[in-house]
Amino acid sequence: MRPSARKYAPWLWLLLGLFCLRVIGQIMVVFWSVQFLPPMKEWQSGLLPYPVLLVSQFLIIIIFCKVALDFTRQSGYFVLPSARFGHGLLIFGRIYLGGMIARYIIRMALYPDQRWFGGTIPIFFHWVLASFILLVGTYHRRQTSYKQPVAPRPRS
Repeated sequence: MRPSARKYAPWLWLLLGLFCLRVIGQIMVVFWSVQFLPPMKEWQSGLLPYPVLLVSQFLIIIIFCKVALDFTRQSGYFVLPSARFGHGLLIFGRIYLGGMIARYIIRMALYPDQRWFGGTIPIFFHWVLASFILLVGTYHRRQTSYKQPVAPRPRS
């Protein structure tokens, strides 16, 4: 029996929920200056201006919502088995996750005073996004590599 898309759905929603909490937390810090969350410098690496970052985060949320909905309903573009799509997601996801692990190691080496969690909010949430991508890629790989069990030959 092929693995059901529905069994992946709760994990996809969990990862998406974590990412949404990150975006909400960052919005609360930027627009409402809440004091119970880390300051803005902890939320953003500074590679993108915040307005560009926020728009890209909303685009990610919209796309990932569509993916998670397809998995929940077990229908739609993102659950149609595709070996090529799955392979591409797995390659991209592994490179992405590997890069973020390297980024964490480099950051810890450069800023030993901030071990283990200083400046790691962006890195951690890149791990969340990479995990989402790897999970979808794994589903597609399993769907397309599944082989029907061969019925045993009748004994003569």
